[in-house]
Amino acid sequence: MRPDEVRSAALNAWLTEKSLAGRSEAEMVGGFCERLLQDGLPLARAIVLVDTLHPIHEGRAFRWNRGAGPADVLEYGRTREGANAEAWRRSPLYYMVETNQSMLRRRLTDAFPPEGVPEFATFTELRSEGMTDCVALVTRFAATGAIGGMDAIYSFWTSDVASGFAENDIVTLQRLITPLAAALKCVSLARIAATLVETYLGRDAGRRVLSGRIERGIAERISAVLWYSDLRGYTRITDTAAPDQIIPLLNDYADVVISAIHAAGGDVLKLIGDGTLAIFHNSDIGEASHAALGAALAVRQGVAELNVRRSSSKLPVTEVYLGLHVGEVFYGNIGSLDRLDFTVVGPAVNEVNRIAAMCRSVERDMLLSAALVAAVRPADRHRLVSVGRYALRGIATAQELYTLDEK
Repeated sequence: MRPDEVRSAALNAWLTEKSLAGRSEAEMVGGFCERLLQDGLPLARAIVLVDTLHPIHEGRAFRWNRGAGPADVLEYGRTREGANAEAWRRSPLYYMVETNQSMLRRRLTDAFPPEGVPEFATFTELRSEGMTDCVALVTRFAATGAIGGMDAIYSFWTSDVASGFAENDIVTLQRLITPLAAALKCVSLARIAATLVETYLGRDAGRRVLSGRIERGIAERISAVLWYSDLRGYTRITDTAAPDQIIPLLNDYADVVISAIHAAGGDVLKLIGDGTLAIFHNSDIGEASHAALGAALAVRQGVAELNVRRSSSKLPVTEVYLGLHVGEVFYGNIGSLDRLDFTVVGPAVNEVNRIAAMCRSVERDMLLSAALVAAVRPADRHRLVSVGRYALRGIATAQELYTLDEK
């Protein structure tokens, strides 16, 4: 076996080991570049990009610079519109995708690009920074292997030595980019799986599902603070507002509610139209209650600020009605053999829903059960004010309800 084949085999084995061990993409890109450098490739910089499935980011870029330590991680936004779209259309990678090319080389010491190839600002910038040679690669996946927009690994490999890359260096890069792409895809798919389950199931429920808890009937009995909130007058708003305003309205108020819950350590389990079901689960129920009250105050403030912004734009505004309760629930998988939901069930879930519904009748933005008040820390109790005893629909016994004083 030739020396270059021995080095390639060693690098392949290293990539396989790291991907099976679940190492990060940045660690693999950095280690890959360092090993190329040790094997004599005159590499000064590398950037590797991979698209993903994420509610905010379109993809991630891993940037390595010789002598600068591990690879940096940058997340980039959507390239469908705006400045990002314009930058993408002006890039060498876009040109390669549109012309179905897998490699584009630009000797930066040459005054002009090869015939028929546009000059790109990327190459001009690299030249001004002392780079002498750049190779761009697009490593495509088969159509059946694409996940959302993740259909290829894109990369730039740059040298700063006077002679640039030798032809054998180019062959080495082309040969080794495939195992690197395979390793990065493996790790990226694991990251995508985690993102998807946490986005659609909730953070804690998503982690539990990924850990293997996907069998029907597996549920844990827990004591938790239950949160149910919805929007005041949502039906009236949907009947009177322009149809294209409904989804933005839901998103605006959901962002306030969900951000507050997450910031306080809670877990959102379900979005039901304009409603939000969440739990605060802690072995110390007083701590869970304190966290829920903090989230409730954050929602109150966030909604007030949101309504100022929406009113100034002449958009419909509303308020959030919130019910908080403490109780025992079953937390786990409920459903059919092939369609499950990871959620909470039990009488306490029905009760918190009824408590939230009472906000309309007693004209309060939030109501708390007596069970929650009994569970809170003494330092929190002075802020809780009784609003009276009420019969809840479908609940046998009337309950005293409380609200959270703004002071």
